[in-house]
Amino acid sequence: MVDSFGTKSTLTVQAETYTYYKLTSLAQGGASIDKLPFSLRILLENLLRHEDGRVVRKDHVEAVLNWDPKTRPSQEIAFHPARVLLQDFTGVPAVVDLAAMREALAKLGGDSLKINPLQPVDLVIDHSVQVDKFASSTAVKVNAALEFERNEERYAFLRWGAQAFTNFRVVPPDQGICHQINLEYLAGAVMRQGTLVYPDTLVGTDSHTTMINGLGVVGWGVGGIEAEAAMLGQPLSMLIPEVVGFKLHGSLPEGATATDLVLTVTQLLRQKKVVGKFVEFYGPGLSALSLPDRATIANMAPEYGATIGFFPVDDETIAYLRFTGRPAQLVALVEAYYKEQGLFRTDSTPDPVFSDTLSLDLGDVVPSIAGPKRPQDRVPLRDAKRTFRASLQGMLEKEFAAADAPAVKAFLEEGAGNAAARVPALEKVMRPAEITEGDTRYTLRHGSVVIAAITSCTNTSNPAVMLGAGLLAKKAVERGLTVKPWVKTSLAPGSKVVTDYLRQAGLLPYLEALGFHMVGYGCTTCIGNSGPLPDVIGDTIRNNDLVVASVLSGNRNFEGRINQHVRMNFLASPPLVVAYALRGDVDADLFKEPVGTDRNGEPVYLKDIWPSSAEVNEAIRTAVRPEQFQVQYENVFAGDEEWQKLAVPGGQTFVWDEGSTYVRRPPFFEGLSKDPAPLTDIRGARVLALLGDSVTTDHISPAGNIAKNSPAAKYLVEHGVAPADFNSYGARRGNHEVMMRGTFANIRLKNALRPGEEGGITVHLPDGGKTTIYDAAMQYKDEGVPLLVIAGAEYGTGSSRDWAAKGTKLLGVRAVIAKSFERIHRSNLVGMGVLPLEFAPGEDASTLGLTGREVFEIDGISNNLTPGKKLNVVATGEGGAKKTFTVTARIDTPNEVDYYQHGGILQFVLRSLGASA
Repeated sequence: MVDSFGTKSTLTVQAETYTYYKLTSLAQGGASIDKLPFSLRILLENLLRHEDGRVVRKDHVEAVLNWDPKTRPSQEIAFHPARVLLQDFTGVPAVVDLAAMREALAKLGGDSLKINPLQPVDLVIDHSVQVDKFASSTAVKVNAALEFERNEERYAFLRWGAQAFTNFRVVPPDQGICHQINLEYLAGAVMRQGTLVYPDTLVGTDSHTTMINGLGVVGWGVGGIEAEAAMLGQPLSMLIPEVVGFKLHGSLPEGATATDLVLTVTQLLRQKKVVGKFVEFYGPGLSALSLPDRATIANMAPEYGATIGFFPVDDETIAYLRFTGRPAQLVALVEAYYKEQGLFRTDSTPDPVFSDTLSLDLGDVVPSIAGPKRPQDRVPLRDAKRTFRASLQGMLEKEFAAADAPAVKAFLEEGAGNAAARVPALEKVMRPAEITEGDTRYTLRHGSVVIAAITSCTNTSNPAVMLGAGLLAKKAVERGLTVKPWVKTSLAPGSKVVTDYLRQAGLLPYLEALGFHMVGYGCTTCIGNSGPLPDVIGDTIRNNDLVVASVLSGNRNFEGRINQHVRMNFLASPPLVVAYALRGDVDADLFKEPVGTDRNGEPVYLKDIWPSSAEVNEAIRTAVRPEQFQVQYENVFAGDEEWQKLAVPGGQTFVWDEGSTYVRRPPFFEGLSKDPAPLTDIRGARVLALLGDSVTTDHISPAGNIAKNSPAAKYLVEHGVAPADFNSYGARRGNHEVMMRGTFANIRLKNALRPGEEGGITVHLPDGGKTTIYDAAMQYKDEGVPLLVIAGAEYGTGSSRDWAAKGTKLLGVRAVIAKSFERIHRSNLVGMGVLPLEFAPGEDASTLGLTGREVFEIDGISNNLTPGKKLNVVATGEGGAKKTFTVTARIDTPNEVDYYQHGGILQFVLRSLGASA
């Protein structure tokens, strides 16, 4: 390394001497780190440590040191993450690609063993457990057994990877969620390489990697494609970001939870438009937040659109590291290093300078939920009933249009507190459906809660809300309340530590009395692994076209994600999940209407069973213990008997099974030449899908159930897989044949080429015949027709789902034209050699009068493509009329130009390694 600034120094902690690059000695022309946001200071250290005069130059360091908060980002830098975190949905295709790259590199004349992680990589198997069994003491064992039965082939492949690749560890299934395991165990706040010490940083293949920002660790979600490049030693190319400061002051009021806070923060930051920016929290309010509270807020950075949601290291960080059983020497080193580096926050720390700021008095936070379709759509709990009814009107336009206008007005206003107007005014619209099961009779209607799930990394890492849910359950059981019979209940903690402290607090029996039994340790309902509803419930919903709801303590509630039968999904704190399960519907004002009736026939209100802050704090004090973390993580990599007895193939090169429906050799490197072909303009392109705003990666590449009438289902049946064994799209990400057939297969996708219909359908042009998106793409491929996707704003919102880009590529899509892109998906498209193009401000398909039936020509790609280049598009309509407009190539850095020219980032890496052979 070069060390142009002479910052290499030594630090002695508890008789151990370390080498480090000293930020506080860095000064130039009056510039120092004093006013830099803490997150940029960590980027600055990363550059100092990797300065080599080529990839990281002196001027890169100077650009960060002299950062101008009011200047639009333009300087590209190379960020070298210290480690990589994978989950199994995205991890399996990453390992599949690495295995295929070994073969491809050998064919290019290179050393196949160069395809090996150069950075530490941890893969946590956490996304494959489904809620099949629930409300039963055997649920966790049954679901774990079914998970293993469905995924044995994938798991054997991952165990092969752990043996074949160095620097690669696998946490077996049934241990917890990758982000919570990262927070509680894997992350150390500092990394050590010999005597060299430096900040822990990472990228992960799950967008909620940002949860670790709560521990003062800079890390964010990337696509599996970028993560693979990072594993192979490639830096992440990025522009020095804008940093938005979010000042917190005060403290949360009685009755408000960290969930309510994060939903408020998410709403405010979405309104602030922080997509692609760093968000850093500062101010005296940080000291009023526990580290799990901070992690809750950091977790949802993807929902507010930021690259990170960062909390600097302070006394609370050190206390958390110590409490969760990190080695004493490590904790001492973290404290000494961060203080020496000027990276340690206190309440007296001067405020950094930011690109922009906003603030929040924590005392203004009120109980809230979010939905019914987007996490940023926060709803104060007092307005929940009104929001449900307004949303229902939007979903049932025809029924409401046919109803009596005064009745509609009364129905909608009841949610605003008009107690005189009752549901019977619209009884026909509400369409109650009677169900009889043995001696039990009940009614389903619009707004019935059919799923109540305490799930997901956002909240299950936080003892305050988890113990709060247990205390609420205790009070409810003591009053004789029960959960409604149509509600599918589940409790899926993010780590086994949660079970330990709920048991220690004596609250598990009360949760189980209400049907909230442990169903598994992993990402369940929030990822779409909610499992099937009971047949009688699902049939009744379908036969009566009911708009029912789920309430979950997650971070994602996009339409079609949670369960195919559920159209409304509301995010809520774990205590509120229990409360809604008791109530049984979202058509209620929980401040005014009871959640149930006690054994004496008296109404019980939410305020009667809501635990006080003092009760929650006492439960935390007495039930959460350091030894719980130590015991649960002592053998976290070992796995159970099923894991240990897996039949694992040997060898450094994987032997592909051509009959496998889970793990197939991917096609991305077939016929790879030593040099890339020249770029070409796009000629004679057709539109595969014409989409609107906020199209998510769930719409593009669903993770949940494989519909029995889908192209993916047809493929599986042809390969001898029974419908009962389809598993999910997420579980089959190692098979490109399934995943390309599942691209744009979400049952709620709205393609304007087929107005009024939903699902993965389109038309083939010019004949206009209705067909599936996959079948149309294959027909176009046979005809030699390149394809486009046209979309609105925030294209690619949601999970860091690499198959949303991979599937797009395999369908033959050359470019996506959108009003704007979410950060990760834009990067993934470039990484797969698909060109992201942005409409000019104020323009979109509608303003330009595009129908999607035109033939498109895009010029300027072949001639000196540069970051942000303006390209000309000519769209010729069916009658021959031409429309010409300009788009911006959202290839943002010179490195990305290289990736695109090579057909993708992995092809670029392969050719680079082959050239050095």
